[in-house]
Amino acid sequence: MSNKHFHYYHKQDILSLTRLRKYETKLGERIQCIAQSDISVEEMIRRSSAHIVLFGIPEDIGVKANDGMGGTDSAWLSFLSSFLNIQSNDFLSGEELMLLGHFDFGDIQFLIEQHAGSAEEKRDAWRHATVTIDDAVEQIVKTIVRAGKIPVAIGGGHNNAYPMIKGTAKGLYDRGLIPLAQINAINLDAHADYRPAEGRHSGNGFRYAEDDGFLQKYCVVGLHENYLPQNVWMDLVNNPFMDCITYEDIYLHEKRHFLQAVAHATAFTEDTFTGIEVDMDAIEGVLSSAQSPSGIPVADARRFINFTALDCKVAYLHICEAATQLSDGRKDASVGKLLSYMVSDFVKAVCQKAKPRLI
Repeated sequence: MSNKHFHYYHKQDILSLTRLRKYETKLGERIQCIAQSDISVEEMIRRSSAHIVLFGIPEDIGVKANDGMGGTDSAWLSFLSSFLNIQSNDFLSGEELMLLGHFDFGDIQFLIEQHAGSAEEKRDAWRHATVTIDDAVEQIVKTIVRAGKIPVAIGGGHNNAYPMIKGTAKGLYDRGLIPLAQINAINLDAHADYRPAEGRHSGNGFRYAEDDGFLQKYCVVGLHENYLPQNVWMDLVNNPFMDCITYEDIYLHEKRHFLQAVAHATAFTEDTFTGIEVDMDAIEGVLSSAQSPSGIPVADARRFINFTALDCKVAYLHICEAATQLSDGRKDASVGKLLSYMVSDFVKAVCQKAKPRLI
């Protein structure tokens, strides 16, 4: 599989980020990776005993294409440094996972920064580049799904929801598991990311996925009323294949408890495979491209991942929009550790569903 923007990891890459310690075993020592071989990457993934394949999309091109704050390219390495140093134990050994690698779109970013002139020219260039990212991410995701594994993508903007949905739907269709290349999605998000199809960016991934026929049902949990454009609101409420539960209805008006809202979303999407989306700007105080002082508590975000992983016919997990450093200088080194908790929660839940834990 040729993908010029993807860097595959080998064992030495992983161990270079793993802090070895006597009498302990870290996740980085057990996690699987590809090896030098004559067989294809897809065949290596298929032969692996891992259930889940993890990769990074450290980019902020889609965010800039949406006139947003850059920095979502910074979270991947911080996450990986934390995640690989989790203890390998009976709760999570690491052998359930394959770490595939990460994307590098630095060449595209450099060309735009150097050659695009006005703000409008740059915006057009970022949007054109986002299409390139779509194609690259879709290819990797489709390969993972065709090999019978669940993809987990970390980093970048929410523009990557579109290739996650598209690549997964195509992969499941190729395996004969769905009659049409079409899946559902549940999104924990302060925003619907259903803006008009005005050119690809981080604010319209779900719009493009639906317009192109790859998204069947879509439910947003935690939507903020203050940041919901009226035209998007009307599109959501008038479409029987879409649903949403606002942050205000959960935490202010108390129409539903949080887990009741999540259960509503899983019931709405239970008819087929469902992608799990987490936009980190939904979580209170987390450094992200649209950081908010009011949002979902961290514990509830972790409950969301655990509940959906157990209750859904899971297609993939996509966690996006987080940053450890934004382009305006704000920093938070703890974000990588939070991402690490969330991914480990997902892996444990998926493995528990496949093989119930006895302890």
